[in-house]
Amino acid sequence: MRKAMTLAALAATTMIAAPATAQEKDSFRVAWSIYVGWMPWGYLEESGIMDAWAEKYGIDVEIVQINDYVESINQYTAGAFDGVSVTTMDALSIPAGGGVDTTALIVGDYSNGNDALIVKGELGLADLAGKPVNLVELSVSHYLLARALDEAGLSEADLAGVVNTSDADMIAAFAAPEVEAVVTWNPLVSTILEDPEAKAVFTSADIPGEIIDLMAVNTETLAANPNFGRALVGAWYEVMALLAADSPEGVAAREAMAEASGTDLAGFEAQLASTEMFIDPAEAVAFAADPALAETMTGVAEFLFDKGILGTGAPSADFVGIAYPGGAVTGDEANVKLRFDTEYMQMAADGAL
Repeated sequence: MRKAMTLAALAATTMIAAPATAQEKDSFRVAWSIYVGWMPWGYLEESGIMDAWAEKYGIDVEIVQINDYVESINQYTAGAFDGVSVTTMDALSIPAGGGVDTTALIVGDYSNGNDALIVKGELGLADLAGKPVNLVELSVSHYLLARALDEAGLSEADLAGVVNTSDADMIAAFAAPEVEAVVTWNPLVSTILEDPEAKAVFTSADIPGEIIDLMAVNTETLAANPNFGRALVGAWYEVMALLAADSPEGVAAREAMAEASGTDLAGFEAQLASTEMFIDPAEAVAFAADPALAETMTGVAEFLFDKGILGTGAPSADFVGIAYPGGAVTGDEANVKLRFDTEYMQMAADGAL
């Protein structure tokens, strides 16, 4: 499940040195963790689709599930993996903020209702003043809360505080009489909303395009091994076609992903309904090239800096440079460590893989 790093994980990453200059190689490892938008990675490995695309380009790609999301990013940052499934927020704060040049190879989806601020009874956003809110601190849930409070003309200082609560404990926390508000993500959102007292007052559908999920890879590794990028992207979009298909093969693929994520087909498809998957690579290219992405990432950088997790000793929200298609850069142009590269997704759109 998606979590941003804890302060302990941040401390750990400060001791990680950037990998040496990448060399040409023929074997690669990619890490992923459970989330609706990332389930295709597990299916790619189990179905043999990844193997077929890797063989096409004369390489080997191993896709490894890591149960702890933060650990998967830390291992990628340390050089144990060549790529990792990650949100834009965590790509910026952990590897990029830690000095590892990282490329968003595939912009896979954005949350469009999967993340939610849920309250009890008749409470509204404005009623949160003076009340505590339970969430996974320094996560996309924390970001969602900040955006919700903005909408209500409030800030975190107006709350009684945030209560750091693990995702494993969130359902039980909401059931406690003293807890009136939580922020979390699916599948927890769906379970909590089964409570007749529960009501979502703000979701990621209110901030479309801001909580973005990626396959991020090491920039130097990609530059030295373009066939790694071609194989990953080609395999991904083959599964995207299955994900959207009404054919028996498409249903079977979704059933396999549902089972792997601990739900049934109906539950998985409900989560897909609140996820804006970029099934067509041309849609992903257009999203990454839209100037609105730079505005979103500037806001994310400001949030991370405000929370003290935008790299070690970051002097400002502009500490890390972020490069976009067309050459635009936000942040420090002399310290570009996160790049949105549409080259390989465009190859898929052009049928050139």
